[in-house]
Amino acid sequence: MPTPFVRYLLPATTDSETEQPAPVSPWFRVSNTVTDRFPFPVKRIGIIGGGQLGRLMVMAAHKLGCAATVLDPYRNSPAGQLAGHEIVGNLDDPGPIRDLVETCEVTTFDIESIAADVLIDLARHGHTIRPDPTLLALIQDKLTQKQRFDEAGIPTAEFIAMDRPSAEAFRQFGYPLVQKARRGGYDGRGVAVMKDEEDFHRVLDVPGLVERCVDTEKELAVMVVRSLEGEMRCYPVVEMVFQSEQNILDQLLAPAQIDSGLAAQVQQLAMKTVSALGGVGIFGVELFLTRQGELLVNEVAPRTHNSGHYTIEACVTDQFEQHLRAVLGLPLGATDLLRPAVMLNLLGEPGFRGRPQIVGLQAALAIPGTSVHLYGKAETRPYRKMGHVTVLDEDLDSARDKARRVSQLLRIEGEESL
Repeated sequence: MPTPFVRYLLPATTDSETEQPAPVSPWFRVSNTVTDRFPFPVKRIGIIGGGQLGRLMVMAAHKLGCAATVLDPYRNSPAGQLAGHEIVGNLDDPGPIRDLVETCEVTTFDIESIAADVLIDLARHGHTIRPDPTLLALIQDKLTQKQRFDEAGIPTAEFIAMDRPSAEAFRQFGYPLVQKARRGGYDGRGVAVMKDEEDFHRVLDVPGLVERCVDTEKELAVMVVRSLEGEMRCYPVVEMVFQSEQNILDQLLAPAQIDSGLAAQVQQLAMKTVSALGGVGIFGVELFLTRQGELLVNEVAPRTHNSGHYTIEACVTDQFEQHLRAVLGLPLGATDLLRPAVMLNLLGEPGFRGRPQIVGLQAALAIPGTSVHLYGKAETRPYRKMGHVTVLDEDLDSARDKARRVSQLLRIEGEESL
């Protein structure tokens, strides 16, 4: 890992009369009204994690007149490419984290796998970190997250703690089951689905929990934002379709194909869940709709989320701007869906790695209503998230037809064949 350093990329400014470089000052003032004054930049926002979520958050920060500093283990990360400042350092290293937090007015994150204990200490010393790092610590551990659901009366799949997994313990719990690592799992990692005893070879040899396998009709998600004052707003309920082998979100439908009454129940349950957790910012709430019509909360992400990418084109206020509005104490934006949308993840093609080669971009963009987002990652590998596509249309069926065409045309290969 390279030695941490700070890269400063301040934009050039020029005095219009002298054509000489003007002094770079972060604190000249602009006024909207006598009672509504903000400096420019409005705030310096620290973002822990420089991946695609951080990249899209930096874009939203610039839109709101804020400056951004990004912390990531790798130089020229997707978010660091767009931010004014970039700190290179590990996300569990107290030094770089302190450098970021102490030079920013508000700090947030685009990933959960970070040193929550360091952030808790910094928050105790008066630094503003949102969502609250104590909440982050709770959610980082899937067992304590589920226990909080249970305490708050949030319906979830039956589960038990299992720090030492064994064939006998699994047999006693009963198959089929889902084993989850307590920490570090994402995008299908840290999860093992076992239909019967013959699948025990998939066991994760780590402390975790075991859940009852849910007979699922649909997998749903909803983004919920919570303000400093506790105000909450819900986005439309969306439906998630996963790749069965990699368990990575393949296609997202907005709105979900469920009736309005059920959608309202999902939103109410999602808001109840976020209220039980507390915290400020945007939260991605994932749920199961069982074949018996029961709603069960699966997991919550205390950050912007893959299931909210569609909001950039399809909603009045996208999830990234909404998150920043909340953590900065600004009024929350409207969450209305403007048009039906389908979101596709662009994953690295199997059989390739190395510098990305984008195939079919021109043909995909020729399809009306198609927006392509590429994340600026320097290297592709099989099933790595390299971008996403959102397709809008007047009705969901037409958007799905267009999305199928896009998925056949657009792919991310690499310079090297495996």
